[in-house]
Amino acid sequence: MNLLTNKENAIAFYKMAYEGNPRAATEQYVGEQYIQHNPLVGDGIEPFIQYFERMQSEYPDKSIEFVRAVAEDDLVALHTHQTWPGNEEYVTMDFFRFDENSKIVEHWDTVQEIPDKVAHGNGMY
Repeated sequence: MNLLTNKENAIAFYKMAYEGNPRAATEQYVGEQYIQHNPLVGDGIEPFIQYFERMQSEYPDKSIEFVRAVAEDDLVALHTHQTWPGNEEYVTMDFFRFDENSKIVEHWDTVQEIPDKVAHGNGMY
């Protein structure tokens, strides 16, 4: 298993889907199955495509920055900064499981809105 390839594929997949081309992202980076754990997105490839097509239609000006990527065994974790309309900012952490062909087959994530005030000076990243 090539950890660098998996990290690059996770970032490319997420960026392509997030920026409005989820069908091409799944065709290029997803394996035979796609198990989804995000409760807002249906399980499988087609529900993923529909969700991200809707997000692009409703929020075309959103943006994403990849802060870090960590790979171990068949997993890649991405830590991102998302900005949505109205300057809503979010920290996300996504985990992708890869098959033996470096194709994504499973996804988990968590999303946290960045608050105006924090109890420390460490920031969110």
